Amino acid sequence: MKFELLTTDAGSKARAGKITTDHGVIETPIFMPVGTVASVKGVHQSELKEDINPDIILGNTYHLYLRPQTEILKKAGGLHKFMNWDRNILTDSGGYQVYSLSARRKIKEEGVKFKSHIDGSYHTFTPENVMEIQRAIGADIIMAFDECTPYPCDYNYAKRSMHMTHRWLDRCINHLEKTPEIYDYKQTLFPIVQGSTYKDLRKQSAEYIANAGAEGNAIGGLSVGEPAEEMYAMTEVVTEILPEDKPRYLMGVGTPINILENIALGVDMFDCVMPTRNGRNGMLFTSHGTINIKNKKWEADFSPIDPEGVSFVDSMYSKAYVRHLFSVNEMLGRQIASIHNLSFYLWLVREARKHILAGDFPQWKDKMVKQMDKRL
Repeated sequence: MKFELLTTDAGSKARAGKITTDHGVIETPIFMPVGTVASVKGVHQSELKEDINPDIILGNTYHLYLRPQTEILKKAGGLHKFMNWDRNILTDSGGYQVYSLSARRKIKEEGVKFKSHIDGSYHTFTPENVMEIQRAIGADIIMAFDECTPYPCDYNYAKRSMHMTHRWLDRCINHLEKTPEIYDYKQTLFPIVQGSTYKDLRKQSAEYIANAGAEGNAIGGLSVGEPAEEMYAMTEVVTEILPEDKPRYLMGVGTPINILENIALGVDMFDCVMPTRNGRNGMLFTSHGTINIKNKKWEADFSPIDPEGVSFVDSMYSKAYVRHLFSVNEMLGRQIASIHNLSFYLWLVREARKHILAGDFPQWKDKMVKQMDKRL
């Protein structure tokens, strides 16, 4: 993997860059649609590629390990071939899913024993086998195994957990060196900064992760219920320390406003289920605010979903029609909303990139934040 930093904005820490892997170029800042179980929910690969057009999508180690299972993925030739996606893929570590299964798991130094949410069967994730699982899935960018702490989190727990995440990282790196790639392209490991919302821990963790010398770095354990101001404060601490010549990935973030504010703090990569999850529930993100398409006010509004939108759905369907689809529980409504939201997120990060390159990002960002912070 190669990263080129093209420019850093003079009025903020926003950056425009370019990541090159064996599956192509990723222009940053970038948003990665979440394809949890080898599918971006409700979206065909053709729509994903031709309309939404992301350079990279995300797959989920925990879910793919349980279904379809790594043996099937190996037989298929890896996740790219299995889902017929020839661009970049990043897989998360499984650490977040293990965090969200708090009632079904036990964390020890060796790893995490957990119960499958599907059939209650027991499984264990260790730094070593998570590296093997991600080798078999075959993503271009793979994540170190970590523990994602909850919010709020006791200081001593956050500290113990952070040190364990660091020890797990060392085990990931050691094991990866002994575990050759399965497919005919390179995979790149990103370690993950933890430390909850404690400035001293975040600083310590960022220093440890920076010293690991990986080709890219991630920031985890945010967007777990903490106020946005705390998220921004922690991100700022970490981006001050993480090397400038490596991409920075903020995991699981977030709203369109969160994304712009974190781009201003020097983050390059994002992912979040929000565009599709909120879309399935009738929330549409636009550059002028959010729309709850289920509201009666749209019942006879025959204007396009989003006159400024870049997706084919934005001009093809009216608000009244999409509202009708939701009211009769027709799955097409949820698909349209998901495609619209994903296209909007990709448009937003690409506009941000244009303004970083043009040198007027802070003014544009402030204007957009104000516009988007409305309910229509």
